[in-house]
Amino acid sequence: MTATGRPGRGSLLPDPEARAIVVPIISVDDHLIEPPDLFEGRMPAELAAEAPRVTELESGREAWAFEGNLYPNVGLNAVVGRPKEDWSMDPARFEEMRPGCFDIDARVGDMDAAGIWASLCFPSLVAGFCGSVFSRAADPELGLACVRAWNDWHLDVWAGTHPGRIIPLQLTWLSDVTVAAAEVRHNAERGFRAVSFPEFPAQLGLPSIFSGRWDPFFAACEETETVVCLHTGASSWAPLPSPDPPFELLPTLFPVNALVAAAEWLWSGVPLRFPGLAVALSEGGMGWVPMLMDRVDYVVAHSASGTESGAWPSALRPSEVLRRNFWFCSIDDPSVIPLRHVIGVDHIMVESDYPHADSSWPDTQAVLAATMGHIPEAELRAIAGGNAARLFRWALPEHDDWRVP
Repeated sequence: MTATGRPGRGSLLPDPEARAIVVPIISVDDHLIEPPDLFEGRMPAELAAEAPRVTELESGREAWAFEGNLYPNVGLNAVVGRPKEDWSMDPARFEEMRPGCFDIDARVGDMDAAGIWASLCFPSLVAGFCGSVFSRAADPELGLACVRAWNDWHLDVWAGTHPGRIIPLQLTWLSDVTVAAAEVRHNAERGFRAVSFPEFPAQLGLPSIFSGRWDPFFAACEETETVVCLHTGASSWAPLPSPDPPFELLPTLFPVNALVAAAEWLWSGVPLRFPGLAVALSEGGMGWVPMLMDRVDYVVAHSASGTESGAWPSALRPSEVLRRNFWFCSIDDPSVIPLRHVIGVDHIMVESDYPHADSSWPDTQAVLAATMGHIPEAELRAIAGGNAARLFRWALPEHDDWRVP
């Protein structure tokens, strides 16, 4: 037993047998748990002592400490490989996690077991899904140094240890759009393919998506072909109108975040001003997409024809822009597969959400086969990995089962 009174590493299930590969998968929404040594040797000398660090509390639990605040690794963020009866919201120690949560060698082994060729990995709580913790640091110099250190580690260790297996995703400096744009250009030169950005910046006290203030950042993303990833929950907002819901309501409504974000981004005019900008909605599902397409077109045709606010100065229908600029990510949406052509087969991608409670790991291949195994092979291959390979400019394996020598 650990100091928390909960089972430790001994409660981890045995390693799963390697799953059969139907088609290679690129998972465009996974997470990493930042290892304790992430910031070591990556901070300016004068700021090293103030860098985030893992500390053990009197209770025996572990948490990241940064600027006087604690950021525990909440249990449901790292439950793969544990018996479901042991899942909880309790803070987790590293020894209670499957090593693939924070060790890149173990992660690639877990990807191989599940038949996942490549993965795009978002941060965890110490950074915030879009780096918001660092961007709101009381000491801006320290916060920016943390963003850069996280990106350096991600590129050198998480993506660099096994080339071709991890798609580099950067955090950016949300407190200054000029710096943010410069960072995107610099990181694109280094090989980053994507940036995590808040789906609702205004919820973080930042200029709203309607303000136009982010245009230099979006220009840099369009210019460098950097995909803007909007992860559900990155803005610390959820559509919970009642003060006392059960926890289960929160993950139930994840797709609502994505729907609201897509609608806001459409009406903001951002995809009209930057027609080459690519936006990926992470962990938002896609069951809502056909409904939004129908509704926004209807609004333009009926509700003042989009002229009352001048919000839609385009001959294109909003649904056409949604199909052009947005990509949709699915863990498992069986009911909407018959509508895949309405959404656009070439804009649907797959996610496994390792190591969260929602994850399909290690059965991601089986889930894909059960949900989409009946569709034409060309469409299945596009959704499983081809669309992500094209969007992120990432190579697929030379053979379907790359695990065979």
